[in-house]
Amino acid sequence: MKVELLLDAKCTLGEGPAWDEKTQTLFWVDIIQKKIYAGTELLAELDDYIGCLAPTKNGHLIVGKRASFVDFDLGTSQQTVLVTLNEPATNRINDGKCDPTGRFIAGTMDMNESGPTGSVYSFNGTSMQTLIRDVTISNGLAWSPDHKTFYYIDTPTCEVRAYDYDVKTGEIANRRKAFDVPKALGWADGMTSDTEGNLWIAMWGGAQVTRWNPNTGQLLEQISIPALQSSCPVFGGKSRNELYVTSARKGMSEADLNKYPLSGGLFKVETKYEGMPTFEFG
Repeated sequence: MKVELLLDAKCTLGEGPAWDEKTQTLFWVDIIQKKIYAGTELLAELDDYIGCLAPTKNGHLIVGKRASFVDFDLGTSQQTVLVTLNEPATNRINDGKCDPTGRFIAGTMDMNESGPTGSVYSFNGTSMQTLIRDVTISNGLAWSPDHKTFYYIDTPTCEVRAYDYDVKTGEIANRRKAFDVPKALGWADGMTSDTEGNLWIAMWGGAQVTRWNPNTGQLLEQISIPALQSSCPVFGGKSRNELYVTSARKGMSEADLNKYPLSGGLFKVETKYEGMPTFEFG
């Protein structure tokens, strides 16, 4: 599969890509530089870390900002806090997306990665529930095509978890290990799924995106990305067969930057698969 560099953004921590079906726009962030991008254009620079975002039904964005969920008006750049998380001062939101019915699901982590102080929250616009506790680095989230299984990654565990997912209530149950991710491939980071039910995982430190069958744990494919710290994939494009991949430069040595000078860039991969949609909030 051909990999194309869309923007040599040199992001410190490029993350959180979300495809807006209505406007055919890719939104994504640089967490540390507090930037929101629309495709290859810088859209906004906020006043705090931006962990993730998602399009909303009213044409805005919902943004996971440090320790709150914020409504961001694309027309005016006005920010309205929807809910504030009760998190330790050293924590921040790291990854999130909407579920099939429009709840915003996002997890947190300690910025010093010092221990399992993070949680995963679900927000339906009026009330909040905590889905998972004792998380170290909250990362990939994805659903099966029938929406009955929720997949989740807490990066240092080197495993992909599966839960039964109740779309009506947003509750999870029956935690189990779907499969282990060998450290030799890198650290499992952001994740998305396709309409065949396979999982696509960006490998931090592995310069690749991997595709897995979660039912068997079989590694189906490895796609090299010319960025050591590939961070998160999402499907987009008119046929939803284009895989967009963010990356980061955070913590890289000079030798690694010389070897992977495009680290921190945004990439696109033409695939022969149809991805699951980015669900809207609301």
